[in-house]
Amino acid sequence: MDKIREIQNKLQERELDAVLITDEKNQRYATGFAFTDGAVIVTREHAYLITDSRYVEAAEHAVSERTQVILFGQERRLVPCIQEILQKEKIEKLGAEEEKLSYQEYLRYEEVLGLHMIPAQKIFQDLRASKSEDELEYMRAAQKISERALEDVLGLIRPGITEREIAAELNYRMMKYGAEGNSFDTISITGKKTSMPHGVPGDVAVQDGDFVTMDFGCLKGGYCSDMTRTVAVGHVTDEMKKIYEIVLEAQLRGIENARAGITGAEIDKAARDVIDNAGYGAYFGHSFGHSLGLDIHEAPNAMPRSQTIMPEGAVVSAEPGIYLPGRFGVRIEDVMILRRDHAEVITEAPKQLIIL
Repeated sequence: MDKIREIQNKLQERELDAVLITDEKNQRYATGFAFTDGAVIVTREHAYLITDSRYVEAAEHAVSERTQVILFGQERRLVPCIQEILQKEKIEKLGAEEEKLSYQEYLRYEEVLGLHMIPAQKIFQDLRASKSEDELEYMRAAQKISERALEDVLGLIRPGITEREIAAELNYRMMKYGAEGNSFDTISITGKKTSMPHGVPGDVAVQDGDFVTMDFGCLKGGYCSDMTRTVAVGHVTDEMKKIYEIVLEAQLRGIENARAGITGAEIDKAARDVIDNAGYGAYFGHSFGHSLGLDIHEAPNAMPRSQTIMPEGAVVSAEPGIYLPGRFGVRIEDVMILRRDHAEVITEAPKQLIIL
């Protein structure tokens, strides 16, 4: 799977001769191959993947016939390889990823290449916002792995197990079931720490009557999954149950109203109104959701100030929460694909309150 044709079409739209791709995720998006060093150059007619001896054989097997693999090393360094390609292709208008290169790197490339580079990050933001069916298959597969891991771990959670142990069990099982790695650092927190949306797992042990919040995901084909479940251990108070039901209602309302063709703010508002009307608006401080794909956080987002029209095929999280400082918190997160007239939820794990 590569996106060379789509990138070339964007070059023509933006009146660019070529784009220099240095970000690993954008390189993978362009060519279908991930590597840590080197560069990809896409011109209006050709594509080049420049890599070293560690990756050259794998690259030659992985990329399509549209992409020429070029080797650099001690005798022939990366920048001269880039220069040769740009000169051969007679490139004058060169795009670059202004959001991925440091200011120093950006200036250095301009100096050594002798070209004024033109910001072109939006090419990748626009293309990556809407996923193809091939991309969605990877994301569905990653989601199934995550949910299988959760199903196992729910059977292990009991008083005495620590946050760190829960995180380790989730990570192990995702890898066991076929993950290529985590899509972000696993969050597993319990008790009062559940009031911290991005709390870090430690040696705190689960106690009877605690909430346990688990936010985790994995990679498949380079694409991310993401989900959060809050479960209870032993029993819950009436207040804990009430908060859980408000968050669940907000999530369902947001999903019900989500679709392509409306703004991210409209999706967020549908869920946020539920929490506001219940009197807990001050305790929901983050957005309803973010896009994900090759990166765990991509654009566009379902957030209060976002006036971006959500494209068809966008993959967006649905994750409202209520966090009562020093007491407890609840977050429930699914992932949905925005279709023309509805949102297709690809998360299948139960989300009614589970008491273990």
